[in-house]
Amino acid sequence: MERRNPLGFLGFQYLGGASGGLMTPEEQDRIRRIFSGVALLVLCLFGLLILRLWFLQLVQGEEMRQRSETNRIRLQDLPPWRGMILARSGQVLVANRPSYEVAVVLEDVPDIPLLARRMGGLLRFDIKQLTAQLESARAAGLTSVRLRGDLSWEEMALVETFQPELPGVFIQVQPKREYRQKGLAAHALGYLGEISETQIKSGRFPGYKMGDYLGKCGVEIAWENYLRGKRGYRRIEVDAYGRELGQLDQLFPTPGANVYLTLDMKLQQEAEACLAGKTGAIVALDPRNGKVLAMASSPSYSQEAFERGLTPQEWHKLSTHKDHPLENRALKGQYPPGSTFKIVMAVAGLEEKVITPGTMVYCNGALPFGNHVFHCWRKGGHGGMNLHSALVQSCDIYFYTLGRRLGIERIAKWSRRFGLGQASGLHLDKEMPGLVASTAWKLSRFKAPWQEGDTLSVAIGQGYNLTTPLQMAQVAAAVANGGVLYEPQLVEKIASPAGEIMFQAQSLVRSRLEAKPATVAAVQKALWGVVANGTGKAAKLPQVEVAGKTGTSQVVSLEKEKKGGKGTQNHAWFVAYAPASNPQVAVAVIVEHGGGGGAVAAPLARRVLEAAFPDPRLAHSGGGG
Repeated sequence: MERRNPLGFLGFQYLGGASGGLMTPEEQDRIRRIFSGVALLVLCLFGLLILRLWFLQLVQGEEMRQRSETNRIRLQDLPPWRGMILARSGQVLVANRPSYEVAVVLEDVPDIPLLARRMGGLLRFDIKQLTAQLESARAAGLTSVRLRGDLSWEEMALVETFQPELPGVFIQVQPKREYRQKGLAAHALGYLGEISETQIKSGRFPGYKMGDYLGKCGVEIAWENYLRGKRGYRRIEVDAYGRELGQLDQLFPTPGANVYLTLDMKLQQEAEACLAGKTGAIVALDPRNGKVLAMASSPSYSQEAFERGLTPQEWHKLSTHKDHPLENRALKGQYPPGSTFKIVMAVAGLEEKVITPGTMVYCNGALPFGNHVFHCWRKGGHGGMNLHSALVQSCDIYFYTLGRRLGIERIAKWSRRFGLGQASGLHLDKEMPGLVASTAWKLSRFKAPWQEGDTLSVAIGQGYNLTTPLQMAQVAAAVANGGVLYEPQLVEKIASPAGEIMFQAQSLVRSRLEAKPATVAAVQKALWGVVANGTGKAAKLPQVEVAGKTGTSQVVSLEKEKKGGKGTQNHAWFVAYAPASNPQVAVAVIVEHGGGGGAVAAPLARRVLEAAFPDPRLAHSGGGG
């Protein structure tokens, strides 16, 4: 009778050969070795698993916990709304508007090419360009990328509808600038741009990160620290695809402070209207304190174009334009001052006692000097001239003679006293200093000695000397107020959103001419005569007395000017102040290649002053605009 193993297949004794007989001892040893090896392998695998669990939980437990929280909880940035910029009347020049933007968190994107194809189908992105942008951003270590701003409602609806198929994609609100006055005072206000990597690395902008916007020029950058505000955040819970599940907590951003400018809207609007179609600048100051009432530069540019984002082609066209529309000519345009410089010469001559108000010089229209003949603008000359008549008629021969008596060093000395050759101190863009020529300057610049013929050119505002429109407005203001140079102020005050005053402008005396009252009075009387019956009659107003000085800045030689052609006409200058007996506004006008100052620039100054002092006889019931 056959005996069966009660353990069946678990037994070793009866598992064996083909006949079902007993296993040999050798076969049993082989089977035992196999099972022992398998058991040892299983034990090793369990040991490795336990070791790995120990390493993850005890050694890397804290790091893993933080990673888990990061995947589950995300900090969403809330940018602050910038402060508004207002005119001194309280009229809003720059405000804000919400812009809805689509962005993507790169760590939530498993397949960049797939996401690019889907976004290209929804919002018409260039798929290859978007793929390259995202891959480049990931390689650079960026956590998120903004794809497009100013989404329409239809575009937002598409993104929200297909959100489950767009891992990492989300919509955020980004404050954008809104320029209420359609480009008014663009150069003074400035514009915003995305912060550059160089600016972040410089350390000058702590708390900023890539993608943030900041001022690039004008008030926007000069007062960035006040306008910026403080950012906030939302702490949200997200799923594995980066989709928001709920909000945990929130810190609201703090809006920036509001900046009130000294600009007078009527004067600013008129100044820009005067320059329409022209190249030049107009600056108006309050001679009693240095406040900037108007600052216009032409041609101008569209701030809205920078806000929406310029294409490379648009930027190249704007930045390489022959008329340089991005340049604020009021601060950075440097021009020979022409006959407006005769104001400085007159004060210098009287103070240095090389002339008196009654000193006579005969003008026959030409002054031979060496191998050259220096001409007066009036052929045939003016005849006998004293200081008053020489200023009124802008006689060049008189001031050639005065320049020889003074010499270049004393001319340079009084030029600097009037603030020329140096920045005015206006807290805005980098201001060009102009140039005050001297013996040392020419030797350093050209390695050549100063010649007396150079002095004659400088004496009538030609030659090496260069000034800016703001500087010439300060020259007019200094004569108007009796000899004080104030530091120009463009910002009246800065207030928090709650109304707390954070900054209040104070009148700052930069320097004084230290000229005798009789000297200033003599020049003031002559400048009144320039407008009353001299070369500046085109600036005369019936309702208020105006004092001023014309200037014509030669651009090319007389020979080339006679031949004519583009860019050969002189620059037209005019500086003025009003009322002549109680000055409240000083203005400087320059029109590049405009021609004569009396014919071209003086009428523009009259229009600006008329905006400041409207004729009551022309006012209608209900007030004027």
